[in-house]
Amino acid sequence: MCLCLAVTIGFRDTNLIGHAYGLAVVTVMFVTTCLMSLVIIIVWQKNILVALSFLVIFGSIELLYISTCLIKVPEGGWVPLVLSLIFMAIMYVWHYGTSKKYEFDSQNKVSMKRILSLGPSLGMVRVPGIGLIYTDLVTGVPAIFGHFVTNLPAFHRVLVFVCIKSVQVPYVPSDERYLIGRIGPKEYRMFRCIVRYGYKDVHQENYDFENQIVQNISEFIQKDNEEDSLDYNTEMCSTARMAVFSTSTDSVMKIVLSDQENERSPVHKFHVRSSEIDSFTPRKKEVRFELLKSPDIDPRVRQELIDLVEAREAGVAYMLGHSHVKAKKSSSILKKFAIDIAYNFLRKNCRGPDVAFNIPHISLIEVGMIYYV
Repeated sequence: MCLCLAVTIGFRDTNLIGHAYGLAVVTVMFVTTCLMSLVIIIVWQKNILVALSFLVIFGSIELLYISTCLIKVPEGGWVPLVLSLIFMAIMYVWHYGTSKKYEFDSQNKVSMKRILSLGPSLGMVRVPGIGLIYTDLVTGVPAIFGHFVTNLPAFHRVLVFVCIKSVQVPYVPSDERYLIGRIGPKEYRMFRCIVRYGYKDVHQENYDFENQIVQNISEFIQKDNEEDSLDYNTEMCSTARMAVFSTSTDSVMKIVLSDQENERSPVHKFHVRSSEIDSFTPRKKEVRFELLKSPDIDPRVRQELIDLVEAREAGVAYMLGHSHVKAKKSSSILKKFAIDIAYNFLRKNCRGPDVAFNIPHISLIEVGMIYYV
């Protein structure tokens, strides 16, 4: 609306506004035709000759309109060109800064040799609970973890590196959303969870998100026992296998919602208080993890499952890296302006806060870190 008012007040002439509008419309039509040709090849998987025929027929007509509109560039047609260059520069700066930040994370991963040398305690006190460490990396241990270890005297007994990714499909089924893997040997109690969303999925990171992670990790622990003969060396720890798990009927651990607190459980019963949002009035529910009695389960697997659920009962903490990106001192003036001023301004003012994932403020831990790119 502000741009429309600015163009109207600035030109004060319908002819000049018409020239700007005409160039913008025909350019959008031509770009749409080019993208439609890609859709014919990639999405519809038609013959490339069909796409070329479509592009030649419609594109040639639209190019004629564009050629006539180019004559009117000095008479108002320059406005959409200038605006498109501004928006393109903004998107390029955002993409450049994000890619440099990801490149820094990829090149400064915490080596598995260092983690293995620290032992299962990671060189500090492991307290009861689950720590969800949010990261953008799908492989390896992010550099922010080393920063956490340096600044925090204790860490949770179970660590889960959570990576939220958007995939190029509209919707991801709930039973295919969580990709679970292990980092390091079993006694380290370190896992990786990649949560995949489609571009039309709604992110709802509420209490059920925590329970689903625990349930999927328990499924992974049971299945991972079948390959217990694997030797976890350094290379395997850094590129551990990952798999999709959904709640199966033969799982030894179940999630039960109940209003009663004194129900019988076959072996172990753990209660985790949470609130279920009702469409009318909120009410309290008890989320109970039941570890069923099974003679076929390995004692080590049972103990790992008990440790997992006890950690869930102790509480969940969300750990986020509050990163600040800065250009290196040897960078050019243009790069310093793009990273230090433009990119950081976009990050602070044009992005939603991390608590948009409904992360409880009382359970949120943030550690600052500077990225020199």
